[in-house]
Amino acid sequence: QVQLVESGGGLVQAGDSLRLSCTASGGTLSTYTMAWFRQAPGKNHEFVSAISYAGGAPVYGDSVKGRFTISRDDANNRVHLQMNNLEPDDTAVYYCAARSPTVIHRTRNSYTKWGQGTRVTVTV
Repeated sequence: QVQLVESGGGLVQAGDSLRLSCTASGGTLSTYTMAWFRQAPGKNHEFVSAISYAGGAPVYGDSVKGRFTISRDDANNRVHLQMNNLEPDDTAVYYCAARSPTVIHRTRNSYTKWGQGTRVTVTV
């Protein structure tokens, strides 16, 4: 049973960068489509980015396009989210998620495995 653990969150200022990581244990990530979601205080989960294991271009939410980059390191069972030029609106708990099919979905319910989240706070 694959378990996901996020790391790399923290408190930063607007314009700074952070790199989030999602590490899997109990199995391999190489056959999962991986995604990042986030949940800001008082709001629903928001799709951030996803990358399939079958190749193809990653997908990004409109609010992070051009600033965030998702990548996967299957050899080390990790997925990363490089976040540049952070804004206060990026403040949220960021979650790593996985689904077995190759097709990328932007909906939370499409993902069957979730980490516990890592908090990102961006100040002005």
